[in-house]
Amino acid sequence: MSDDAVSRTRKRFIAGAVCPACSEPDKLMMWNEDGVPHRECVACGFTDTLNEQGLSVPKELGTRVNQPAVKAQPVQVQTVQFFPNPKLKKPH
Repeated sequence: MSDDAVSRTRKRFIAGAVCPACSEPDKLMMWNEDGVPHRECVACGFTDTLNEQGLSVPKELGTRVNQPAVKAQPVQVQTVQFFPNPKLKKPH
């Protein structure tokens, strides 16, 4: 055994709980990991951690510093040629 043993409880479904992401009822599982409650939706994969009051702990907001750089997609260029319309002759 290692010295870094993590204390976990069994995952259990919470009756009547509604997923905050997909609004599906009775799809949330809860468990404790080292005394910290976690929840996960089996329908959409939403996961979060709860604090002592049972409120969701917000994740760090995405910024340009903590997000991987998004590479721009190569632009598809297509030439367009305009021909004068013979029906639209201008009077001289």
